[in-house]
Amino acid sequence: MDSKARSTENIALCMRTLRDILAELGPKTPLQPGMKNLLKALAENMGYKRAFLAIFDQESDTLRIGLTYTQPTSSQADYTPGQGVIGQVFESGSSIVVSRMKDHPEFLNRAFGRSTEELSSLAFISVPVIAVNSESREVLGTLSVDLPTQPREILEANRQFLEVVAGLIANQAALLQEEMALQRHLMAHGMGLGSEEPYPHMPNIVATSKTMRMVLQQVSQVGPSRATALIRGESGTGKELLAEAIHAASPRADQPLVKLNCAALPADLIESELFGHEKGAFTGAVSQKKGMFEQADKGTLFLDEIGELSLEAQAKVLRAIQEKEIQRLGSEQTITVDTRLICATHRPLEDLLQEGNFREDLYYRVNVFPVFIPPLRERRDDILPMAEHFLDIFSKEYAKKIKRISTPAIDLLTSYHWPGNVRELRNCMERATLICDEDVIRSYHLPPSLQSAESSATDTDLSFGEAVAKFEQEILVDALKKAKGNMLQAARDLRVSYRIVNYKVKKYRIDPKKYGGQGKKKRSQSST
Repeated sequence: MDSKARSTENIALCMRTLRDILAELGPKTPLQPGMKNLLKALAENMGYKRAFLAIFDQESDTLRIGLTYTQPTSSQADYTPGQGVIGQVFESGSSIVVSRMKDHPEFLNRAFGRSTEELSSLAFISVPVIAVNSESREVLGTLSVDLPTQPREILEANRQFLEVVAGLIANQAALLQEEMALQRHLMAHGMGLGSEEPYPHMPNIVATSKTMRMVLQQVSQVGPSRATALIRGESGTGKELLAEAIHAASPRADQPLVKLNCAALPADLIESELFGHEKGAFTGAVSQKKGMFEQADKGTLFLDEIGELSLEAQAKVLRAIQEKEIQRLGSEQTITVDTRLICATHRPLEDLLQEGNFREDLYYRVNVFPVFIPPLRERRDDILPMAEHFLDIFSKEYAKKIKRISTPAIDLLTSYHWPGNVRELRNCMERATLICDEDVIRSYHLPPSLQSAESSATDTDLSFGEAVAKFEQEILVDALKKAKGNMLQAARDLRVSYRIVNYKVKKYRIDPKKYGGQGKKKRSQSST
């Protein structure tokens, strides 16, 4: 095989490997299993004997082998910055290529116990995994591989390829670093994650952003205890869903979770709902009724909008927490209850405290473990994964075969300010699914509020004309993809004339052939 053919084959191999890697980086892919599959695809496709990630542990100031393809033989495979090849790569932020392991004085052979034969026949490449944003550049760890000894130019080509892979997995490496810190914290407090997936009790919660993953870490911490949790956040952020997750992570998971929205009932009915009543206790009390504290005995009671309770009801809730006792309305009999309390509020309880509308002693009892859910506009990394999650739910519910969300629609979703938070996003995707009559959610399927000037591309640095042109190009490309490059069919789908589509294609220098492959067929036919 000549060098040109070999180069073409190598490029194809690298592209296939990158596609396999990207398939494991989706928002719905569990982190650790996905990363292990990624390392497996990398090693098997590229002919690497080993592939592994070393992640920097900030507390111990060491690099630790986090994930591998092939199991390390030593559990003490740690490196300090500057120690060995891996430590040098981390400290310098620059890649190192070792042509033959046994010839490099800094190669420590610490993790895998490589044989003398392997040290003589294997090369080693280590590249830094770097998180880059507008303000900083942070080395998170290293990606390293063992591979057969080869000419230097081939090893350098592999080094360049691995640097691309390291850039792709930087976000996942950052999440792994957070998980390592969480596991160390839990182990220090006598708890383990108990699963490869760090949040096994929260399958319905989609969290990609760093802030939401920190919230889920807090849930993992408070769930196994019996401490009272106070969930705070704007309306629609998912406080009830988080309460369900805390209950599911607790030893009470197989017992009832009883819920009450304190703002949904008049003040004179709240006490009856919470503590129950005897027959004849008040007008309309025609029979005995158990209250929610009794219903949640041995389980969990979730009080949403606790700031709406009257001061009298607050006093009785405080007694139930402190004394584990309640009395039904119209009865003097004391009933013992073992109920864990989770509360939620969108109002600042501190303001209610200052106004005299919330008891100070109750405030300190319910605020034992506060959890704050940030609004959706402050965690935009979660918007698209959640939109896809809701699309999947409603496509199944309404028997629709919708495959994806178009680029213009994604832009609208991610730039909108979401005053109604996750609840508004869910409603938006349900509406879009209902009215969509094709296999793609497009911008015109979204509510008009998302298409206002406030949430559109005009918020960017683009002029009005540039924004319109960008929007036109994206719609046209979507139509050509659907029509497999056929401009006449694209014109029909867009309900415009062929002449307009042809004009726009030339104006924006779009090549329809790349979306259909028709040109290749013609060339192959003419050559036969």
